Amino acid sequence: VQLQASGGGLVQAGGSLRLSCVVSKRTFSTYVMAWFRQAPGKEREFVAAIRVNDGITYYANSVNDRFTISRDNAKNTVYLQMNSLKPDDTAVYYCAADRYSTRIAQVPGPYDYWGQGTQVTVSS
Repeated sequence: VQLQASGGGLVQAGGSLRLSCVVSKRTFSTYVMAWFRQAPGKEREFVAAIRVNDGITYYANSVNDRFTISRDNAKNTVYLQMNSLKPDDTAVYYCAADRYSTRIAQVPGPYDYWGQGTQVTVSS
């Protein structure tokens, strides 16, 4: 399984970006897909996740009401729409796939495939 993340960039505070993660496997519809982020000197932290088969979502408190995770099953793609961006959102963003769980995990451990990361930089 390969995950290809894209869409990062430099944006001013208050701006928006949309990240995409394309999954190579057709069994994508059975996965839990998530976005994590890691800022320099910090641990990787959970951002949002979606259970692809039924669309159930979960968000970290820090991004709730600003970020939206969604999926397009026909394109094997998960998106992260990020609005009202803040400098604290600056990090490398990673998409991840959990092939076996039905519950949404908020820690990296259960996710067995990871994308390469895409840099998001928010200037003040």
